[in-house]
Amino acid sequence: MKKFLLISFIPVLFFAQTHNKSITELRQQIDIEIESTYSMQLKPNPDKKKPGLAIIYSLILPGMGELYANAYDSGLYFTIADGVFWGAVAGFNIYGAWKEDNYRSFAESRGSVFLDGKDEKYFADIGNYVDIYQYNRTQELNRNFNAIYDETTHYWQWESNNQRSEYRQMWTSSENAYNNVRFAVGALILNRLASAVNAVRLVSAYNQRIEDNSWNVSVGMTTNPNLPPSLNLNFVTKF
Repeated sequence: MKKFLLISFIPVLFFAQTHNKSITELRQQIDIEIESTYSMQLKPNPDKKKPGLAIIYSLILPGMGELYANAYDSGLYFTIADGVFWGAVAGFNIYGAWKEDNYRSFAESRGSVFLDGKDEKYFADIGNYVDIYQYNRTQELNRNFNAIYDETTHYWQWESNNQRSEYRQMWTSSENAYNNVRFAVGALILNRLASAVNAVRLVSAYNQRIEDNSWNVSVGMTTNPNLPPSLNLNFVTKF
């Protein structure tokens, strides 16, 4: 009889321990669920900037990449320079076209030039020779027969060497203006590249400041049936 009671007691004891363990695990699970339900995180860190986007902005308009990086104090100079260079492009184009109209009109009225069908080389050549005969003789002496002009279609004759020099000065002024347009366009390109490089540098510095000054706060409330509720506050930062 005693043996039977002992054997019967062992399953009861095992069941009680298992039941207590299940209750404990259930309570822990409830605690975890409650804690997660009442947890909250605050991360007031701004988003990082993208260097590629800064490059695109600077290539479109110098200084805009710096503005994107929150550093337009340096980008302002690139924007001003871009405006100056565009003004130079417009100014040189207008001046070059004006001088071109002048030397073409001068050649027509003073040098008896027929303007239609003439290329840039022709207008350069008539500024170096008094008339078409002098030019053609020079080409014949140099055996450059392909460069000889037709006297009926490409005729010209200046009244004097001074008149030819006057035309040459107008032609040179126009050509110099158009050449300066190329330099201004090159300056526009270089200004954009310089702004893009500067914008990437500023974006990198901006992102680094975010990492150095990053912080977050998390708040959580833990409730336990056997203990009073507790409030957890965590603050994480970088120095």
